Amino acid sequence: MWVVRMSAIISATDLSRHYRTPRASMFGQPGQVIGLDKATFEVEAGERFGIVGESGSGKSTLLRLLAGLDEPTSGHIEVDGLDISRHRTPWGRTPPGSPDYRRNLHGLRSRLQMVFQDPMGSLDPQMRVYDIVAEPLVAQRKPFTDADVHRLLRDVGIDPSGARRYPHQFSGGQRQRISIARALAPEPSILVADEPVSALDVSVRAQVLNLITDLVRDRELTLVFVSHDLSVVRHLCRRVAVMKDGQIVELSETKALYANPQSDYTRRLVAAIPTLAKSMSGATTRDLLTESDQPNERGDR
Repeated sequence: MWVVRMSAIISATDLSRHYRTPRASMFGQPGQVIGLDKATFEVEAGERFGIVGESGSGKSTLLRLLAGLDEPTSGHIEVDGLDISRHRTPWGRTPPGSPDYRRNLHGLRSRLQMVFQDPMGSLDPQMRVYDIVAEPLVAQRKPFTDADVHRLLRDVGIDPSGARRYPHQFSGGQRQRISIARALAPEPSILVADEPVSALDVSVRAQVLNLITDLVRDRELTLVFVSHDLSVVRHLCRRVAVMKDGQIVELSETKALYANPQSDYTRRLVAAIPTLAKSMSGATTRDLLTESDQPNERGDR
């Protein structure tokens, strides 16, 4: 078990989520599937924390719990001082929420924001870019001006002159930049990125990853980065949790994990996954995800 320190901005202790499965027969008992099993970890303020695993490893379940989009079956989770540990049974019955829980969940919306895997699927095709970026500000009743929205667009490399256009009028990389601008709008302290480049063309992946790195550094954000690609997490994150079958099978400093992986599963991942540099097939980008002060590359199409 990994010990949770009191200074953590995110802490989870024995966090579990079980799902009900259909009855095998008319008179049979319903079963359950373990989506997450007793996960314990912590993320420090300002840290870049990676979560790695294959499909079905429990990454998505964990993210939904972090974002307050689902409720744990058992265990404790606290995000930026807010306890969001309201429990449900394996059969889906949820006890009534207390006023404190509802207040904490509302506060979570402004403190933690997500960038999803598919930018086209996460952007309303009937909304203009201006309204998409402003949406969380409107929902949280935060005052804003046109200049605020335009500044957010500029920060992610989108010309504000395109604010009245629709998502389908932009490339995949540009749509993901718009998603990032929307996530930054309420000024969160935590940014959760769920496979943010896996749906993008290989030629623009490094540019979007560099953008995320710059924004996290400049805004002093805490980053939780989820990926199936260890090569990306290696360059981006200080620590990484490796997940398999709903469990965290290894958690360590990223350099140590690569130098001396402790579990057989992690060793297989390290050996099998190619580097991003090789997958880029010679595409010209700056050295991926360094802490340098080189200028941003924001010209993806």
